[in-house]
Amino acid sequence: MIFFDIFSFIFGAAVGSFLNVCIYRIPAETSIVKPASRCPSCGHPIRFYDNIPILSFLILRAGCRDCGAKISWRYPLIELITGLLALLLFSKFGLSLVFLVFFIFAAVLIVIAFIDLDHQIIPDILSLPGIPVFFLAAVFIVKLPWLEALIGLLVGGGVLLAIAFVYELITKREGMGGGDIKLLAMIGGFLGWKSLIFVLLFSSLAGAVVGITAMIIKKQDTKYAIPFGPFLSAAAVAWIFWGEVFIRFLIYRN
Repeated sequence: MIFFDIFSFIFGAAVGSFLNVCIYRIPAETSIVKPASRCPSCGHPIRFYDNIPILSFLILRAGCRDCGAKISWRYPLIELITGLLALLLFSKFGLSLVFLVFFIFAAVLIVIAFIDLDHQIIPDILSLPGIPVFFLAAVFIVKLPWLEALIGLLVGGGVLLAIAFVYELITKREGMGGGDIKLLAMIGGFLGWKSLIFVLLFSSLAGAVVGITAMIIKKQDTKYAIPFGPFLSAAAVAWIFWGEVFIRFLIYRN
């Protein structure tokens, strides 16, 4: 089992290296396959032995081998996050198709979260196909009841759409983008309607704390906006591991 745990982490970190490419290239609307990875400063192709997840960053001391330009700490961070998620999901689901589906779902959320952080957008190329694909995966692979998944999809998108409509009606300005609405529809369709209470509570609380803190630090007013996608994504991942505990808590409290 230790061998498989190590392998799952290495597998996840390797995928995380690819996710870095997606995060950089999808907003630029360029191919995620060609050309091969290269230094953004000098344009020199990155050698295969300089592209080892996490380790290469440490060996190169966070600098390009050719031009010495600094490598962002976010590259190994994303590789580490993806590796740890793969390890945790493997520990939960074992070596199975269910593990693979949940890992792909988490990987898509990572890409969405960091693109939203950088550009305040959630690309339709990720969320729109993700809605039917993850809905079908939930029903036929995860074995989530189809009605629970369908209600999650419809309510997930509908709740944020209603909140966005009311907010804009009251404040006369947009408070939530369409990308967030599609993202929650994707989350609800995959995790089911029961997840939505947790996801909305977790993301709203975390978003409020981070938003208020950022406003204080940056000395901004209430119009200062932070992307909501990363909080929805983090809440969805948290549900995968702690959702059952949350449901039991609600039942116990009642």
